[in-house]
Amino acid sequence: MSRIRQTTLPLDPTLPALEALPQSVVAYGRDLQPGQQLPAHHHRRAQLVHASHGLMTVTTDSGAFVVPPEQAVWVPGGVQHRIEAHGQVAMRTLYIEPDALPELPADVRVFYVSPLLRELVVAAVAIAPHDFGPGSRGERLIGVILDELRAMRTAPLALPMPSDPRLQPIVAALVADPADTRTLAEWTPSTGASERTLMRLFQAQTGMSFREWRGQCRLLRALELLASGAPVTTVALELGYESTSAFIAMFRRRLGVTPTRYLARGGIR
Repeated sequence: MSRIRQTTLPLDPTLPALEALPQSVVAYGRDLQPGQQLPAHHHRRAQLVHASHGLMTVTTDSGAFVVPPEQAVWVPGGVQHRIEAHGQVAMRTLYIEPDALPELPADVRVFYVSPLLRELVVAAVAIAPHDFGPGSRGERLIGVILDELRAMRTAPLALPMPSDPRLQPIVAALVADPADTRTLAEWTPSTGASERTLMRLFQAQTGMSFREWRGQCRLLRALELLASGAPVTTVALELGYESTSAFIAMFRRRLGVTPTRYLARGGIR
């Protein structure tokens, strides 16, 4: 979703060997620079995409998912996804055998990450991949990590993407420019569908009304821009808000804190 110039990096060639290790959870760390992107790929294992510092966007066929340090994206095995960094990012991720957490969902989700889980992931990354044998500190750490993963709660930073072709021009326009103020009635000539049909499709395919979806699109773009260093006033104007105070009010209503407080609390800047 970001307009920052992107640089696509190669995938780490050591990942297949890491995924083949015998332990149920493999921890991995990689630092990313602003605008760097990992291309579309998938893993045999499920992945918990997390950043101990900075903000990422994970994009799949089903939607876009923003990942600040207090949250993580659960990507089931086999799901194609790409990752983009906004600002400096310390990606600290887990690769998990499918049968280790059968209770977690079979679709992509954003979850809250507890302070304990965040530190456990960082600690696991610091241990050599082969030091997780029976009776080791690494094995005990994995047990606690799995307990914390089972306790995760769903977070609201997802933008589901509809599949109906009649909605495609609408969502493409809003992802490119979230400040677009056109109503569904104004979209009817180019989509070939009535306003009522478009309303029904948005609700059925995204679980949101058109207004809610557009608001979510603006919120996720705001997080990306703020994490990349844009001032609050600039973000408000770029997203089409009439004033900075109106933008801050929306942000506080959706996330419970002001933009400045959110960034400071999550260690995003």
